[in-house]
Amino acid sequence: MKTVLNESSLLQAKVWGNFRIEKVTPHGWLKKAGAVLLLIVLALFSSTQLQAQDDIKVDAYDTLKLELERYPNTTAGEFTPGRGFDIYKSKWGSLNLSIYGLFRYVNQQDSDRKYVDHLGRVKPVDTRQDFQWHRTFVWASGFFYTPKFRYVISLWSLPTTDQTLLFGNFQYRFHRAATLGAGIGPNLGVRSMQGPWPFFMSSDRIMAEEALRPGFTSGIWLNGEVLPRLHYWLFMGNNMSQLGITANQLTRHLTKSASVWWMPTTGEFGPRGGFGDFEQHEKGATRIGASFVHAREDRSNDISNPSPASTQIRISDGSYLFETGALADGVTVQRANYEIFSVDAGWKYKGLHLQTEFFFRKLWDFNSNGPLPISNIRDNGFYVQASYPILKKKLHMYGAYSMVIDEFDRDPWEVVGGLNYYPSGTRYWRVNLHALRVEKSPAGSQFGYYVPGQTGFTLALGTDILL
Repeated sequence: MKTVLNESSLLQAKVWGNFRIEKVTPHGWLKKAGAVLLLIVLALFSSTQLQAQDDIKVDAYDTLKLELERYPNTTAGEFTPGRGFDIYKSKWGSLNLSIYGLFRYVNQQDSDRKYVDHLGRVKPVDTRQDFQWHRTFVWASGFFYTPKFRYVISLWSLPTTDQTLLFGNFQYRFHRAATLGAGIGPNLGVRSMQGPWPFFMSSDRIMAEEALRPGFTSGIWLNGEVLPRLHYWLFMGNNMSQLGITANQLTRHLTKSASVWWMPTTGEFGPRGGFGDFEQHEKGATRIGASFVHAREDRSNDISNPSPASTQIRISDGSYLFETGALADGVTVQRANYEIFSVDAGWKYKGLHLQTEFFFRKLWDFNSNGPLPISNIRDNGFYVQASYPILKKKLHMYGAYSMVIDEFDRDPWEVVGGLNYYPSGTRYWRVNLHALRVEKSPAGSQFGYYVPGQTGFTLALGTDILL
């Protein structure tokens, strides 16, 4: 004899975050908050009150699960929430809260504390040694009216740079092959911009991709699975990176980017497509992709200020392209074209993960206030990385090598090694030990591990959670 459930109890059995069907009992303040929200929604939508008179057979669980899986909670790149906690859910909408937090110790070393740029000028290397609550994310997400229409509101804070932002995006899924989105999203130039964070090897990117990658901005996009196991993503945005840039600093030039990827063997590459085979694939999982960005980028402030507002683009000696004197003494580049093309490939099998990506970046069509010795800059880069469990679902080791091949004969490189310990036996709580040796770093920010021009070692120890 089949068990019967009414519709009210069925709604309580849904878990939106990872689309599992299991009974959830709220506790403490979550229960009270859920009750208050329920009363408000019922008052506003009295015509939609649940009717508990009709019993629903247990077979409805399977139907509901298939319906939810039909509309997966895909959002924009790094702004994808975790599983979170369901605060409220009805047939008219839902609210889920998810959090991410990272605490980290970083020790950067450079014996000379200076470097020579591509024009022969001596510049300082400003290394750090500090403890920081480094990054916070809080997501409020769910659907409204129909599971096809999703929203994500993101609170992002980086105490390291004293920045806090509140932003979001909407998405409507018309079909498996077509989801339309609007809000903050990624310029799709490299694989790490497209969702695997925070499931990197460590908590931030490695040198070559950090040096050459684009950033995040407001825009619109279309993505989906156009053929079985073949995915695409098209994006049009305001600029290379909207962090710290106001609307009146933007130009009329929009960025355009695209990415395609194919997962021929299993049709997936683990949660969020993240790095490391924590899931121990019994059949080899494969992923092959290609991405492209074109942008006409502006420094976003007047050339009378030697420091640009737009800081996403660095040349290979670590200097900002738009800072005064980057390409010639006393000369400032106001605008330039940026293009990057990348290809990536990965394989996971029984705990082993092998990954590589190649980058091809071009900067050209410089608009400057004086003559320049060069008309374009081409930088190529790549990384190779591998990870493997020492203890399954507990202790994983990894290693990587990355390099940028530039026109200034600097050719910066790095070697990386590290350990990830998972105290809970899941991906969602990690203790990370990360060590690297870098030569003439072209990358630099308070976000990651690098200082422009650094030659030396960096050691980082951190712990992060995703709920």
